[in-house]
Amino acid sequence: MDVSRIRALRGPNLWSRTTAIEAIVHCTPEESDLSKQTTFVERLRERFPGIGALPEPTAHGVVSMAHALELATLALQTHAGCPISFSRTTPAPETGVFQVAVQYSEEEVGRLALDLAVALLQSAVDDTPFDTADAIAKLKELDEDIRLGPSTGSIVDAAVARGIPYRRLTQGSLVQFGWGSKQRRIQAAECDTTSAIAEGIAQDKELTKKLLHAAGVPVPLG
Repeated sequence: MDVSRIRALRGPNLWSRTTAIEAIVHCTPEESDLSKQTTFVERLRERFPGIGALPEPTAHGVVSMAHALELATLALQTHAGCPISFSRTTPAPETGVFQVAVQYSEEEVGRLALDLAVALLQSAVDDTPFDTADAIAKLKELDEDIRLGPSTGSIVDAAVARGIPYRRLTQGSLVQFGWGSKQRRIQAAECDTTSAIAEGIAQDKELTKKLLHAAGVPVPLG
């Protein structure tokens, strides 16, 4: 199996409205039909019992190694606590070539999950050890390091609950909601209409508490 042209789809795309990692997967004739690879499937489940069931053959053809890669990439992220659910594998016009797309919540986590999934599948092919618990721990640690903070995260969660798409523009807290002419942006808890004066006040915690208290808004002491 050869994985090439890995790219991040950071907005609405051919597959869905969600962000996703897309890869082109080249499979050998043997890898293009896992129904003939029962030993591989057993080894894969031994290394990652939580991977879930491989899809049943559909009108598009048999289940391939690319489908296993899709499932492993998705399952590794979900076991690491990432709130994702979408994935898709579609055969390309060329024989043995597949397009794989897997949703991600954080791009770096999605890319690492794909790399770890490739290593997992290769270990099942070669019958070599693979530490799945360590792989999930790495993904969880990376996700915790780069995820949005509590304030920005709460705003993003509220937008997602309302069906509003979002995209992180930096590794920090700069987030874009919506697309095109209707897009809006926030930086941490400040929006794109926040004035310079309001920004200056918000950065002064003591002044902010004083003004809120004067307006009758309950504020913590200290």
